[in-house]
Amino acid sequence: MKVIAIDGPAGAGKSTVARAVAARLGLEYLDTGAQYRAVAFAALRRGIDPDDAARVAHILPDLELDVSERGVFVDGVDATLEIRGPEVTSAVSVVAANPEVRAEMRRRQWEWAAARGGGVIEGRDIGSVVFPDATLKLYVTASPETRARRRHKEVKDLDYDEVAAAIAERDARDQGREEAPLVEADGAVVVDTTDRTVDEVVEHILGML
Repeated sequence: MKVIAIDGPAGAGKSTVARAVAARLGLEYLDTGAQYRAVAFAALRRGIDPDDAARVAHILPDLELDVSERGVFVDGVDATLEIRGPEVTSAVSVVAANPEVRAEMRRRQWEWAAARGGGVIEGRDIGSVVFPDATLKLYVTASPETRARRRHKEVKDLDYDEVAAAIAERDARDQGREEAPLVEADGAVVVDTTDRTVDEVVEHILGML
């Protein structure tokens, strides 16, 4: 099974890089961050407080998630845009820190990869926890200023300082949580995208393979 595991913080460019690598290798791509956002969306849609770990976990067995290149569907509802909105963005860190949610998403990620014989899988604990024996483990990062600038282009309703503060807060949550924190996995290659084009980064990664 060929798994390319790509981890890293928000705004580092890992989604763009992962999609491009998958296309070049003819592999499928999975955005695991979208899975956690989808769970947060499902909880909010049901009127569940994201901080209520037990109630959030209770919805998992019957939750239908379809995360693919065509979009994100939650119980048959197209949530592709909604999962990137401010409400879900505010809730996703606490949902992603829920141990039962992480265990269920890991199970689904293993099943996804097994059914496809691998893939390019992107997230925050893919190389460190989910696929520690991946074919290639990458930690994609960039300078804080670059990450904030990139994310600011995506989030037009917030100014740069608000975006930079939100990224710093997200980093602290992801790196400080007890369950599967954001770390550089053992054996991972650090790829800094600060002053590099997507094509340059992709060629560098393909060269490693």
